Amino acid sequence: MKTLVNKTYRSLFLLLSTISFLSCKSESVSYFDQAPPSTIPELFAPNIINTDSIELNVVFNSDHTELFFSRIIDNSFIIHHSELKNGQWSAIKPIQLFDDVLVSIACDPTISKDGKTMYFLGVDPKLYKKDYTPEELYKIPPDIYQSKKVNGKWQLATKVGFSVSTEFFETYPVVTSDGSLYFKSNRPSANGGMNTYRTQFLGNGKFDMPKLIDFKTKNKKLITYVSPDEHYAITNGQGKFQISYNINGRWSNPIEIPLTYEPHWRYYAPYMTSDGKYFIFSRRYNKPNTKGWAGVKKGEVYWVKADFIKKLKPNP
Repeated sequence: MKTLVNKTYRSLFLLLSTISFLSCKSESVSYFDQAPPSTIPELFAPNIINTDSIELNVVFNSDHTELFFSRIIDNSFIIHHSELKNGQWSAIKPIQLFDDVLVSIACDPTISKDGKTMYFLGVDPKLYKKDYTPEELYKIPPDIYQSKKVNGKWQLATKVGFSVSTEFFETYPVVTSDGSLYFKSNRPSANGGMNTYRTQFLGNGKFDMPKLIDFKTKNKKLITYVSPDEHYAITNGQGKFQISYNINGRWSNPIEIPLTYEPHWRYYAPYMTSDGKYFIFSRRYNKPNTKGWAGVKKGEVYWVKADFIKKLKPNP
């Protein structure tokens, strides 16, 4: 009897040890073998994602098996990705989203829950001119594009149809668990200027008419990330991140996320890892006396522990 009990305990110990080992190993591999950050932001995947180029927009799919980010190469914003296969991340590779173009803009990716659709900010390649300067290129009104993953490969992109993409600016698409989209647009409205919109996914690639979200404040803080369950949203108005909570169907006043914001850097592109544990954001530094993307000298991606989500939530 004693021998049977000892064997049972040994088996249980081995099982728990194996589960613990695999859990730790899985988390380590899923973040490119990095130790997760504390409450102090750290560069995300140095020399892998962060390089001497300008990088931004790190996003994972919902099951954490594919990573996406944007990198600027020869004035083009190009979405790159890597896939987790047999416990190892594949080599970083660009995704061809437009056919036979010299310069392209594809950034701000967001991935549907099933991992089969990527939405992103894009510019119609037909509008490019060979003699465009970077300043002119970045002023072309962007739209919301989509790419489908078919047989393991991301396809050439198509523009999301009218009511989402218009002749006005559409930026920062974020897809929710049910397939609906949040985005920013300067289309005409009673509020004027840039506003946040939500469009309900109807299935079969169709969306309902976008509705303006009552989230605008006097400081022009607008949603640039929303959690998949739509319980909270993050903005980056006025150079700092804020978080707002959806309480009984109404968005609370934005609360500043407590980070060390260095002067002369612009903080943007907030996102969360799919497990909700870590906050990922981008920042960029412009050359002195320059504005806009044409003058960006450095672009980096950071991550930090997301304890602030629960700590900052107001009592209902």
